[in-house]
Amino acid sequence: MLYRRIAKPVFFKMSPERAHHVVIDGLKHAGSLPGGAATLRGMYGVKETEDLAVDLFGIHFPNPIGLAAGLDKNAEAVVGFSSIGFGFMEVGTVTPVGQPGNDQPRLFRLPPDEALVNRMGFNNLGAESMAQRLATLKHRPVPIAVNIGKNKVTPNEDAHKDYEKCISALYPYADFFVVNISSPNTPDLRKLQHGSELKSLLEAVRAEMGVQATKYGKAKSVLVKIAPDVSDEELEYMTDAIAASGVDGIIATNTTISRTGLTHRNASETGGLSGKPLRDRSTEVIGRVYRQTEGKLPIIGSGGIFTSRDAYDKIKAGASLIEIYTALIYEGPEVNRAIHAGLRELLRKDGFRHITEAVGAAHR
Repeated sequence: MLYRRIAKPVFFKMSPERAHHVVIDGLKHAGSLPGGAATLRGMYGVKETEDLAVDLFGIHFPNPIGLAAGLDKNAEAVVGFSSIGFGFMEVGTVTPVGQPGNDQPRLFRLPPDEALVNRMGFNNLGAESMAQRLATLKHRPVPIAVNIGKNKVTPNEDAHKDYEKCISALYPYADFFVVNISSPNTPDLRKLQHGSELKSLLEAVRAEMGVQATKYGKAKSVLVKIAPDVSDEELEYMTDAIAASGVDGIIATNTTISRTGLTHRNASETGGLSGKPLRDRSTEVIGRVYRQTEGKLPIIGSGGIFTSRDAYDKIKAGASLIEIYTALIYEGPEVNRAIHAGLRELLRKDGFRHITEAVGAAHR
């Protein structure tokens, strides 16, 4: 209750972006202080349990709850975030060259809807800066995924070069990569999800991953993050193309441009919507992808997860791991323990001994 009663009221009096920087700076400094990470683990950490630990992509995940990309854009607070109960985390989105992103204000709260709207525009310090920061980590408490994108000024026909540059710069430091082609805040980025552009981009990404695997003597996985705002036919094509490309998985889903059912005035702001209003659609997309691929392409479920039931619904729809973002803003770091404990109870009630037994259970 510490967050809800004390921290949240203070943060919600600040502008959303100011509060974001305060959190990042706070976790960054806490993680760097002697005993800081241990203190955070004592307050908010989640003990690994056999029933919720996951082995996937050749990686051990101490629990299935990850931090979605967008909070730690520059990998500044990895130790801090790793100490508050996450089983893995995404950093980024990072682009080859640092860029300021879109004009402020660009992040908006919708409290009655328990949602956020952002049009950040891939603001980050660039791939080389992130590589230097990750190189200083002596110990990785949890797996780190690097979410990569293209610079705003890069035309789509050259987008593959930006993804290749990010992979090349960050390959030694990522446990796996996520190709972001679904943010609504970079002009024309979502066009890369369709047609020949998707096929050629993923071919280039896979080729670069192969080059780096040979160079460093270790193969690593790459996933694709997709948008929820597609027709059934578009989703079917995307899924087929992604599966045929040889990439290792899908993250479903990114933020939405839909505003259905919202009540807060900030619903009129342009950008991607995250939070509870996205929950059902992202779960639907997970289920469609799982059925189409017959459960053979691993899925990380993201979008509107606030409770253990939300997480469990995505797991039963076909997600092997899940990610949160907006729930951390509204519920605070206690949310990870609550989801973890609730998932264990839901598994027991359904007679599952391990989370992998529940993956895709809604389709059996």
